[in-house]
Amino acid sequence: MKIGIIGAGRMAQAVGWLALKAGHQVMMSNSRGPESILDLRETLGCEIGSIDEAAAFGEVIFAAIPLQANYAIPVEPLIGKIVLNPQNYFPHFGRIPVLERGEIMTAELLARNLPQSRIVKVLNSILVEEVVPDARPAGAPDRRALPIAGDDKDAKEIVVKLLDQIGYDTVDAGPLAEGWRFERRKPVYCVPLDKSMLEQMLSTTTRDAVMPEGHWRYHRGIRG
Repeated sequence: MKIGIIGAGRMAQAVGWLALKAGHQVMMSNSRGPESILDLRETLGCEIGSIDEAAAFGEVIFAAIPLQANYAIPVEPLIGKIVLNPQNYFPHFGRIPVLERGEIMTAELLARNLPQSRIVKVLNSILVEEVVPDARPAGAPDRRALPIAGDDKDAKEIVVKLLDQIGYDTVDAGPLAEGWRFERRKPVYCVPLDKSMLEQMLSTTTRDAVMPEGHWRYHRGIRG
């Protein structure tokens, strides 16, 4: 499968590396242009291009940029495509009133910008430094599960398969509007959990459950 990655930061590189290792083709891009990420061609073994080129290249797109930079994501090339949304809302990058009022979730904000794309919320609830080392082969007793949310059943099935290939089990939290269950400062956010533990915690999470920043440091999850 061809995966176009918009963004070239640590999360983009971690997911890109795992996808390449799993046998997928990957094109990385960023807002500064391909000449600024030439080194990634050698260090990762990926293709590089402009944002428009990555959007056209990918069958699946990984939008690994801050929410506040969503304007940089092209609309036309992504019509009908699966767009993976790993974004979290960090107000210090710029306040977004509709998110602060709780009217919509982060992935729904992206869906407003890309109304004809198939948005799947995924990979927002894992620390970037854990993405590569926590990946495990299928059946590993300490395999971590990640939550997803989305409105397109077929798109979610493809994402579940992709996550499995790069080293993770999946728990479907439901439609895109249910993405709040694993947003920043919710109980499962960045906590390493196996599939059964994640299913249980997601099902009991309430909207008023707000955890302190960095709470994952005190919840060992599958790490005991």
